[in-house]
Amino acid sequence: MSRILIVEDEPKLAALEADYLKAEGYDTHCIGDGSEVVAWVRGNAPDLILLDLMLPGRDGLDICRELRAATDPRIRDVPIIMVTARVEEMDRLIGLDLGADDYVCKPFSVRELVARVRAILRRGRAPASGLVLDEQARAAQLDGRELDLTPVEFRLLGTLAAAPGRVFSRSKLLERLYEDHRVVGDRTVDAHIKNLRRKLEAVRPGEELVRSIYGLGYKLEL
Repeated sequence: MSRILIVEDEPKLAALEADYLKAEGYDTHCIGDGSEVVAWVRGNAPDLILLDLMLPGRDGLDICRELRAATDPRIRDVPIIMVTARVEEMDRLIGLDLGADDYVCKPFSVRELVARVRAILRRGRAPASGLVLDEQARAAQLDGRELDLTPVEFRLLGTLAAAPGRVFSRSKLLERLYEDHRVVGDRTVDAHIKNLRRKLEAVRPGEELVRSIYGLGYKLEL
């Protein structure tokens, strides 16, 4: 049974979300204070987080930033749906840049929210469709065929494959590409993406596995 963490300071809304999710077979836990979230997530490793942005104690964007910076992949890669009354485009872009998987603005349909939760969890459980990454050997295979990747391309593919369907901004990808943290331009990512696409397409001709999302970044679809 998947466990959903509901981070919401409006008790009635949190209870409503929990009721709908429980009716779908999910286990839920509610937190209303932002300062309690990170410690709970580290101790319980939920399968998905519904994260309100405007919280007492600590802002949701700050919580998302810390979770995405965690070294434990169970914490770093947990799917996050941001729930907020902020409707400005900049807030949406900031949320996605920090690594949120989806973004829902209040007021919203709880049924729609549950549908988004279901879709993200289904995506997370789906097999990687023939992609195998060996971190120790720094080797990658797609559909049983070896991919001749450079170290940077391997880290790029590994980052995207850790959360298929999630949009990663160029700046977020750059943070993970170079182990020496060298300063390079955003367009460096584009060049590596181009080379990675070419090698993936050699195995799956005509398929665009790494998709460009205009104005936001890139995501992997397998």
